[in-house]
Amino acid sequence: MLFPLLAANTDHKFYVSTTNIEFVPSSKSVQIISKIFIDDIEEALQKRYGKEVSLATKKETDADRELLKSYVMQKFHISINGKEATYQYLGIDYETDIVKCYLEITGVSALKSIEVENTILLDAFDDQKNIIHIKTPESRKSMVLDNDNPKGLLNF
Repeated sequence: MLFPLLAANTDHKFYVSTTNIEFVPSSKSVQIISKIFIDDIEEALQKRYGKEVSLATKKETDADRELLKSYVMQKFHISINGKEATYQYLGIDYETDIVKCYLEITGVSALKSIEVENTILLDAFDDQKNIIHIKTPESRKSMVLDNDNPKGLLNF
């Protein structure tokens, strides 16, 4: 009797990424780590570029990593104190089923406002949520971005 109930129970897949942004006054930098599920980003890259992508496996190629970098650079934008910031893509790292993308903005002496536009995976999944956590020495703030609101502004 229990088997039909268990068989009818389908896992509900949720789509979420998390981005941690930290302002470090001592180094005049904004350090960014985006965490994205590997299977979700692979699917998005394959849909967008029409190529088989394999991350965190022996099949991974330099071209796969370049597609990921290109996608992130197109889909993640940030403005500091009202001006669009240019960030450096430092690289990636894997943690179980997550890819961590490391970005950095240098030359930031003060943080008065930050605007984040994160459309990563929004083109692949209608119910994608991109959670943004921002930490400064004085405060912590968060926002959730999605297809209806892909951009958010916080003042400090």
